[in-house]
Amino acid sequence: MYTLFYYPQSASLAPHILLEMIGEPYQLELVDMKKNVHHSSSFMKISPAAQVPALVDDKFTLFDSAAISQYLALKHKDKSLLPSSFEAQATCLQWLHYMSSTLQNDWLIYAYPERHTQSALMYDDLIRTQQTRLDASFKVIDNMLKDKHYLLSDQFTICDSYLYMICARAKQYLERSAAFKNLKGYIKQLNNVPEIAKAVDATTP
Repeated sequence: MYTLFYYPQSASLAPHILLEMIGEPYQLELVDMKKNVHHSSSFMKISPAAQVPALVDDKFTLFDSAAISQYLALKHKDKSLLPSSFEAQATCLQWLHYMSSTLQNDWLIYAYPERHTQSALMYDDLIRTQQTRLDASFKVIDNMLKDKHYLLSDQFTICDSYLYMICARAKQYLERSAAFKNLKGYIKQLNNVPEIAKAVDATTP
């Protein structure tokens, strides 16, 4: 049985959604980051970088939300969480890596400027700079979603669980913006997917 180590309102939501989609038995283990549990010796045996989420599958362990997502999709090919053709899979991974390395990083710097400078005087400047970058990154995604049910046309993939996770974390940011109409419609649609709603409810404080 899978064990997903998670923290509320974190990147663990993406693989959590996939576990619900897959339908195999799994259990959740809270990693209380406020109590610094992610730096405990026991957890770092599972996640050497002290990162949440982490997944345990029998004796196999894996950390990083994007890596776990890809692992689950490859292990459960019958669930079609990756497209079938080689080229479409490459495109899917392209967007997964873009969201992981660009969109999510832009959000993290915006949301947590104190982690990226030792000077509190730089917080406002970082936030303003990152807002410009974040708007540009969300615009790329918004353009991709035009006339599409999911990020890659009509098939739910690991890109969608990952994008939903980022949007859930940036919910207030997106709600304050008058832009990103395609993205907002997409989020509203995914909010009604039972597996997604269950994953959100299970980890909402």
